[in-house]
Amino acid sequence: MHDAWKTIAALADTFATRDAGRGVSPEEQWTLQVLKIGEEFGEAAQAVMGARGTNPRKGTSHSWEDVHDEVADTIITAMVTLARMRPDDAPAYFARQLALKSERFLPPTG
Repeated sequence: MHDAWKTIAALADTFATRDAGRGVSPEEQWTLQVLKIGEEFGEAAQAVMGARGTNPRKGTSHSWEDVHDEVADTIITAMVTLARMRPDDAPAYFARQLALKSERFLPPTG
């Protein structure tokens, strides 16, 4: 998993450098990146509708593989967002949050 966070950090750095070069403040970068999560989620939702054939105008327009791809895009975008907002500790912060959130659903370990 550490290699995944290295890639995420590289993507976050690339996008932050690009945006800073365009004069976009860090807070605005974060705002736009959070909105990007919403866009990716919308594409995942659209793919589910296409896989289920629930849009009468389009019928079955997507496969479940398309849904998987869009969900992965959403996760990647969210991870990049966290890395852009917390460049020094995103993996550790995520691990702490995962532990906190999961303890409501998983039995205690040890």
